[in-house]
Amino acid sequence: MKFALATMNPLEEVLSKKLFSFGGFVFTNHMVMVALAASVLLIVLPLSCRKVRLVRHGFGNAIETICVFFRNEVVRPFLKEQTDKYVPVIWTLFFFILSMNLLGMIPLDKIIYIFTGEKNHIVGAATGNIFVTGALALFSFIFFHAAGILENGVGNYIRNFCPKVPGPIYPLIFLLEVLSSFIRMFSLAVRLFANLFAGHMMLAVILGFIFFFKNILAATVSISFAALISMLELFVAFLQAYIFAFLTTIYIGMAIHQDH
Repeated sequence: MKFALATMNPLEEVLSKKLFSFGGFVFTNHMVMVALAASVLLIVLPLSCRKVRLVRHGFGNAIETICVFFRNEVVRPFLKEQTDKYVPVIWTLFFFILSMNLLGMIPLDKIIYIFTGEKNHIVGAATGNIFVTGALALFSFIFFHAAGILENGVGNYIRNFCPKVPGPIYPLIFLLEVLSSFIRMFSLAVRLFANLFAGHMMLAVILGFIFFFKNILAATVSISFAALISMLELFVAFLQAYIFAFLTTIYIGMAIHQDH
């Protein structure tokens, strides 16, 4: 039992692992998953919506429903007449994060092992890596400030960056608004990372009990709980992608409509 405790490491399921290097640049499993998610989107979305129809069917209908929901129910209330200008970015963020979340739930390493018989590390939720979620949050941070500057001009954007307050306390309020802006970026990164990381850790721990106790009862209970957690994780994959896109929409709305 002590040996099992020593060898069982749930972090193995979520840590970034080196796959290969090229020209001194190291490629990890999470980088491959990011590229895979982008490739899937570049292929699947155009194929599902390639034909113009009055009413779509199947997967194309699901994609269109999500896009219409985001445009009319999420983005338009905040961005008003600028909705169509910025909604493609919100769609892209949602589907990109969702793809990475869902790909992280597929045991690609086990599937590849079945066909090749060789162990590999092509698996893992890229959004369970703080550097990946940090890059997404940094993009959101730059984008909503850029949108604010584009719509209001540099001078007006900086001048109206904080609410109108008496002159002596203006520098303090301006500094607090700047800090608040950075905190939004960190909260985007940490929220997505923590939820996906915790979900995969919990699954790894629950399945690890099978190797720890090595009996049918433990295996039955572990697999049952793992199935339930997987269903919850599937919901979290959609929810966290939605929250990231929703908050980015709010931040863009706050940047371009500074008077509200």
